[in-house]
Amino acid sequence: MKEDSPMDPKNLKRIVELMNQHDLAEVEIEEEGRRLRLRKTEARAVAAPAPAPAAPAAAAPAAAAPEAPSAPAPAAPKDNLFTIKAPMVGTFYRSPSPDSDVYVEVGRRVTQESVVCILEAMKVMNEIKTECTGEIVKVCVQNGEAVEYDQPLFLVKPD
Repeated sequence: MKEDSPMDPKNLKRIVELMNQHDLAEVEIEEEGRRLRLRKTEARAVAAPAPAPAAPAAAAPAAAAPEAPSAPAPAAPKDNLFTIKAPMVGTFYRSPSPDSDVYVEVGRRVTQESVVCILEAMKVMNEIKTECTGEIVKVCVQNGEAVEYDQPLFLVKPD
């Protein structure tokens, strides 16, 4: 795949940003026998591979989950709890490796820059930080679970 290709993972984020800037609900790109369709639903972009015409065995369709265009805004649900939400679609991991301790447990104090988990998206491990100071009161997702954009990950009781 060419580096300047729209299907290159580096360019997917830019495509999603352009969709948001121009209020587009769906974009479909076809290149070298591969087709990629990005469709916005419920304020999030979703990548879905579309059927492509028969291509040589060497060319496999690309399926990728683009990174969300920006970090989610802080949410203040009932009881004045801060919700740490998934800034992208990915796989949720509570620790940096399977044999490591988890980043945070319920009852643990966190600061604005505390790493609370990792979201794996497109084979990239993204550290997710707290963005507030307080105490973790709930872990909303199981380790290894797939998460959607803007899905609650943790609830924090802010100071």
